[in-house]
Amino acid sequence: MLVGKLTSKIFNLQGKAVDKAKLPSVFRTELRPDVIGRAVTTVQSHRFQPQGRDPMAGKRTTAESKGVGLGIARVPRLKLSMRAALGVGIVGGYRAHPPRSEKKIRKKIPRKEMDLALRSAIAATGVKDIVAKRGHLVDDVPDFPLVVVDDVESLQKTKDVEAFLLSLGAWADVFRAKESRHVRAGKGKIRGRRYKQSVGPLIVVSKDSSIVKAARNLPGVDVALVDNLNVELLAPGTHPGRLTIWSSSALGRLSEKFSEVA
Repeated sequence: MLVGKLTSKIFNLQGKAVDKAKLPSVFRTELRPDVIGRAVTTVQSHRFQPQGRDPMAGKRTTAESKGVGLGIARVPRLKLSMRAALGVGIVGGYRAHPPRSEKKIRKKIPRKEMDLALRSAIAATGVKDIVAKRGHLVDDVPDFPLVVVDDVESLQKTKDVEAFLLSLGAWADVFRAKESRHVRAGKGKIRGRRYKQSVGPLIVVSKDSSIVKAARNLPGVDVALVDNLNVELLAPGTHPGRLTIWSSSALGRLSEKFSEVA
C-alpha cells in the first residue's frame, strides 16, 4: 500500500481548505514502477510509424559477375564496364539487412497488467515524496493528493488558471517547465521536434469544459478528462508521480470507475 490516509482536503480557487473528501481505494495501490514502465512503453509504441526500404532498392540493374580467372573481384558488374553494382557495401548497391515495414513494432500488454499500471500511477500522484523525486517543485503545495472544488472546471481565461495555480503553490512547477525548454541535440531538430520541455502539472476534470482551452497555453500544463486518463499522462517517460490536481467530481468518478478492492 502507498497511502495510509483515507481522506484529503478540498481547496477552493483561492487555495483555502473548505471541505474534506474520502479518497478512493485506488490511491492505496502498491507502487509498481516496473509495470508502469512496460505500460508506458506499450502506449508509446502505438504512435510509431512503420517504415522500411523498397525491396528492389539497389537491385534494378542487369549487372552480372564476370566470373573467375580475371584477377578481379567476383562482384556483379555493369555490362561493358568495370563498375560494380547489385551488391552489399558498394556504391549503388543495397543494404544488407534494411528495415522492413512489416516488422511488428506495436507492443502488447495484458489488460489486467495495464489496469494495474494505471492504478499504481494514480496512487503515486498522492505521495509527496514520489512527486518531488520526479522533479516537480512541491514545497508550497498544501496537500496530497491535491483536490479542488468543481469551480476549477469553469475557468475561462488563462490568467484565471494562472491565479488558481499560484494560490495552490503549483505555479513554481509551471515556471520550472517553462525554463526547461531547450533545443534538442541531434537530427531531431530537422524532423519536426526541435524543442524539448519538461512536463508540469496535470489537471484532471470530470467533463470537457472551458478550462481545457484556458490552460492549454501554459507551458507544461495538461488538462485531461478522468475517463480518458492513461498511464503516460500520469507517468510521462515511465516515471511515476506527476504533480496532479483533481477536481472533486473527477475524484468521485474514480470511485465509480475502479472497484473498491484495494
